[in-house]
Amino acid sequence: MRNSHQWMLAGGLLLIGAPAAHAATSDSGQFSLSAGANYSSGKYGTSNTTDIWSVPVTAEYDVDRWTFKLVVPYINISGSDNVIPGVGKVKNGNPRGRGLGHVIGGVLPGGGGSTGTTASGSASGLGDIVASAGYELFTSADRTAGLDLTGKVKFGTADENKGLGTGKNDYGISLDTYKVMGDWTAFGGVGWMKYTSSQYIQLKNGFNANVGMGYKLGGSDDIGAYYYYRERIATGGAPQSELTGYWNHKFNDSLRLQAYVLGGFANGSPDYGVGASLKYSF
Repeated sequence: MRNSHQWMLAGGLLLIGAPAAHAATSDSGQFSLSAGANYSSGKYGTSNTTDIWSVPVTAEYDVDRWTFKLVVPYINISGSDNVIPGVGKVKNGNPRGRGLGHVIGGVLPGGGGSTGTTASGSASGLGDIVASAGYELFTSADRTAGLDLTGKVKFGTADENKGLGTGKNDYGISLDTYKVMGDWTAFGGVGWMKYTSSQYIQLKNGFNANVGMGYKLGGSDDIGAYYYYRERIATGGAPQSELTGYWNHKFNDSLRLQAYVLGGFANGSPDYGVGASLKYSF
C-alpha cells in the first residue's frame, strides 16, 4: 500500500512514501528498516516562509496479511510560530511559541514584564512518533488488485512549546485500494483523522483522500504521481492540496531507494517539497 505523506510529515510527519502495491510476504514475516530526509518550504498563508526538515526512521514488519510500522522522526523547523508540522497554519495561543527567548513586546512568561508571542523562530527535536497497523481485506489471486484497511496512532511526542507539534495524540483510519494493469498501477484511498485539541491549539476532525497512477519502467525502476487532499482542520488554517511525483529504484531484493518532489496548491500545504529514503529488508 501507499504510505500517504500525511503519515510521515504529521509530525509529521512527515516521511513521504511512494505508493506501491502490497508486496507478498511469507507466513514467517519480513522485517525492514528505512531512513530518509525530507525538506519542504512554504508560507502557509502567513507573511513568513516556513522551512521544515525531517529525518524519519521507520521500522516495518510484514507477516501474512498484516503490516506493522513505527515511524520516529527528527524535525527542524524555521519560520512562523503558528505553523505546525503536519497540521499547517493554526491559531497558536502558546505564550512561549517557537524560538524561546525571541519575544515581541516583553519577556518570557515567569520572568516578569509583559507576555508576548514569537512571530517566528527556529526549533528542532523529536517529532511525533507514529504507529500503524494495516490489514489486507482483499487480494486477488494474481495479486493485481487489493484493498487494505489501516489504523494509526500519532503520539504527541513533539514539543508543543517549540512548535514542533500539538503535544496531543491523534488517531486515524484509512481504506486504500490498487489495481495493476500491465505496466500501470492505479491506486487511491480515503481516510479520517481524529485530531485532539490542546490547551493552545484547537483542531477539528477531518477527512483526506488520494488518487494516483504508477508506471513500471523496468525490472528495477518505477515512477508515478498522486494527488492528495485533506480538508481544513484548524480555525484560521486551510485545506491541504498537493501533487507528488515519485521514483523508486530497486538495487536488489533487499535494498530500495525512493525519491519524490511535491508541489502545493493550497495554503495548508507547502509551496514545494523534496525528499528521499533508503529501505533495507532483512
